Amino acid sequence: MTEKSIAVIGVGYVGLPLAQALAGAHSDVIAFDTDTARVEGLSAGMDRNEPEEGGFEVPASLSFTTEVSDLAAASVYIVTVPTPIDGDQRPDLRPLQAACGTIGGVISKGDLVIFESTVYPGVTEEVCGPLISEHSGLKAGTDFTLGYSPERINPGDTVHTFATMMKIVAGQDAQTLDRVAAIYDPVVPAGLHRATSIKVAEAAKVTENIQRDLNIALMNELALIFERIGVRTADVIDAAATKWNFQRFTPGLVGGHCIGVDPYYLISRAEALGYYPEVIRAARRLNSSMSQHVAQRAVQMLVHLGNGVAGRKVGVLGVTFKEDVTDFRNSQVPEIIRQLHDFGLAPVAHDPHADVDRFREEYGIELRSWEDLVGVDVLVLAVPHHAFLGRPRDELFALARRPGVIIDVRSALNPAEVPEGINYWSL
Repeated sequence: MTEKSIAVIGVGYVGLPLAQALAGAHSDVIAFDTDTARVEGLSAGMDRNEPEEGGFEVPASLSFTTEVSDLAAASVYIVTVPTPIDGDQRPDLRPLQAACGTIGGVISKGDLVIFESTVYPGVTEEVCGPLISEHSGLKAGTDFTLGYSPERINPGDTVHTFATMMKIVAGQDAQTLDRVAAIYDPVVPAGLHRATSIKVAEAAKVTENIQRDLNIALMNELALIFERIGVRTADVIDAAATKWNFQRFTPGLVGGHCIGVDPYYLISRAEALGYYPEVIRAARRLNSSMSQHVAQRAVQMLVHLGNGVAGRKVGVLGVTFKEDVTDFRNSQVPEIIRQLHDFGLAPVAHDPHADVDRFREEYGIELRSWEDLVGVDVLVLAVPHHAFLGRPRDELFALARRPGVIIDVRSALNPAEVPEGINYWSL
């Protein structure tokens, strides 16, 4: 069937590339967001989430809006809003519930609602469907139908993009599944995987991210062990990777809106059903502790140099949750900065990609210029942005005084290039 128009609810890291792709294959796409500044920027072809704030062409088939009434023209609604956790590490479904309320006010009989937001198995049919029914007076599965197609956007990745990754699709019934597939098929050349149910698709998404969280936790634990043994983890991984079935993961800080959050969704659901996960919780606990370990290691190495630690200057390069993105949600770097401050040090942070005002508002930390880091006693390369690694090495190393310390969290540097007078450490 030909859809009247498709509405994308939430135009962030997930919703924007989805809306752009759909606009290239379907006649009319309405991209809705409650953030007025965001919508104004996108309408002008500017994406603040891009590190360089690159411009893009807005096709005639794509419109951006904050007006709920504009959504009434759609016959398909695709929800891509965030699904965070609260202060108690429990699922915070408020953005999703708000989206359901919005859709419930404009939906018509025969419409389709597809969810891409990551949730625990059961949310789409047991939470979202009833909410839309409550606000609309329509019955899910009869008057309107539900689909699910979990997002797989990887910010900063130019290889694994929306078009190059296979997409999971699911529907309440066979007819709905066909309709969901017909929407995505023209814009996903990599192909579609038809899940046997919506719950299976929901479970697949949290499984993807939990597996990655566990694998990183394993490498972080190995790094803690190898540090005590006195061997470099990166060298161990290089050697182990020569075996054909070794899976190459590396230690590091886990943050962002997916890997460090999604495990809690399944943990919450499991506990509600009477099962208390051990391995998943252990991985979360270990990965969450790595910011403390990095801060403590910086202090220990500084103590080793002598002259005490009080007031010593620490430069922190990078505050986003991963390299080459602007997103600092759930980044562990602010926690490193706080702990360094608690140790009596004077941390100074720089990130060319993070929005200075938004970062200050979120964490109460003022980002500084590159020049403000000159002469630090400890240099922490927390996030290996290409903007840092692309500089001549002498410029990077010149930030640290001699004797000094470099903390290379992700092993992005070659230890052999580190000049004399600088003590080097990496996970």
